[in-house]
Amino acid sequence: MLFNISCRRFLILCTVLIPPCVFGFSSHGLPTSSFNESFVRLFGNDHVVFLDDGGKSVEISLDRSSGSGFASQLTYLYSYFSASLKLPGNYTAGVVVTYYTSNAAEHKTNHDEIDFEFLGNTGGNHWTLQTNLYGNGSTGRGREERYALWFDPTQDFHAYSILWTSAWIVYYVDDVPVRVVRRVDAMGGDFPSKAMTLLATIWDGSDWATGGGRKKVDYKHAPFIAKYSDFVLYGCHANPGAGEELAAETCGDIAADLNTFNGLTAEERGKMENFRVKNMMYSYCNDRSRYPTPLPECSAVGKSS
Repeated sequence: MLFNISCRRFLILCTVLIPPCVFGFSSHGLPTSSFNESFVRLFGNDHVVFLDDGGKSVEISLDRSSGSGFASQLTYLYSYFSASLKLPGNYTAGVVVTYYTSNAAEHKTNHDEIDFEFLGNTGGNHWTLQTNLYGNGSTGRGREERYALWFDPTQDFHAYSILWTSAWIVYYVDDVPVRVVRRVDAMGGDFPSKAMTLLATIWDGSDWATGGGRKKVDYKHAPFIAKYSDFVLYGCHANPGAGEELAAETCGDIAADLNTFNGLTAEERGKMENFRVKNMMYSYCNDRSRYPTPLPECSAVGKSS
């Protein structure tokens, strides 16, 4: 069943009555979490290092021996995720840093994914931010967008956030919406709709990440270190692999809060349009050599309603 963000009941076990739909989503006041409370090491265990005793901040690194990463302890069906990242500096060609959701472990051939990918570059050049999403294994229909950031992400921490509801996906950078995907019926299963895990990784993407693979990772500049802090995981905890038709385990007011979202405010739309005009480097919606007929949601790309 395709869900409509109109004001009706959110069909999961904790079925709650949805308050009137509103524009915008406020993350202010949401609690942050520590690594030990919410995450486990995924790979490269000795490359995942706490930066403080409480585990509020962590670094992951890449060198010749290994990359590294971590994953949330729980899976979620619709959520707001946020973390502050500080990326490696200097020469980082071929390095990929990620912050994303996926259920590839549970769905080998039909997984869902919502991505922030940070693509390294040669010394003196800035990182490229890439966003992407898949639903039901639609990897043959990539929905990539790439952007230049308006700041140097290696000098300080900046917040990267994903709002994922039954009808919307919004990507934020420092609370500025940079991309909105509104679910349309013609997307079918391409819209992510199964429970997912939140992950963060750093790895060698020499074959594609920088200059189409022309610039490789140079390990004389290693270790490459990415730092994460200020974790927010606000969403419905769900059984691994759960879909929209299955019940979430704990929802309550969280489901109601997420499902009131009905697009950006006028102020947010203005900020997003300004960002996209100045900073967008590539969008699949504009790539006629790749998609002579744009994918169905492209008519709504950059729009909030």
